[in-house]
Amino acid sequence: MDYNGHMSEAFYVLVFGYATDSMMIETGLHAGYRESTGCSLYTVESHLRYLRDVAVDAHLVVHTRLLGADAKKVRFVHEMYVVGAADDVPEPEAGPVATGELLALHVDQRAGRAVPFPDAVRDRLDGLTEEAPEWAGRSIAEVPAPR
Repeated sequence: MDYNGHMSEAFYVLVFGYATDSMMIETGLHAGYRESTGCSLYTVESHLRYLRDVAVDAHLVVHTRLLGADAKKVRFVHEMYVVGAADDVPEPEAGPVATGELLALHVDQRAGRAVPFPDAVRDRLDGLTEEAPEWAGRSIAEVPAPR
């Protein structure tokens, strides 16, 4: 809990991190893959939006969408929703309480550099790609510097 009585900012990142782990499993980048290849995803850019306060005891679900991949990169978004119980789905009219957009590189940890995805993983990423939500691709609004 933060000093405002809501879920702390760090926990939004943690929840989205677990959602990224689930996406990695779904796309073939699971623990066995990482152990056998020495390759993993490294997040190199993220943009989080905190849209509504979340109570500390809230039940959360995250929907993940893959937006695109190339030889070494994948772009994806997470949308966090508050639901009534842990296994519920959000109401159709419910908007997300937070969103995250991420860019990750496929990195060979032994070589210390980005490497191409194996064909099977790339095919899976391509097959799961969806249209980007309207909010994706935005940057942080500029605030004028003092005069």
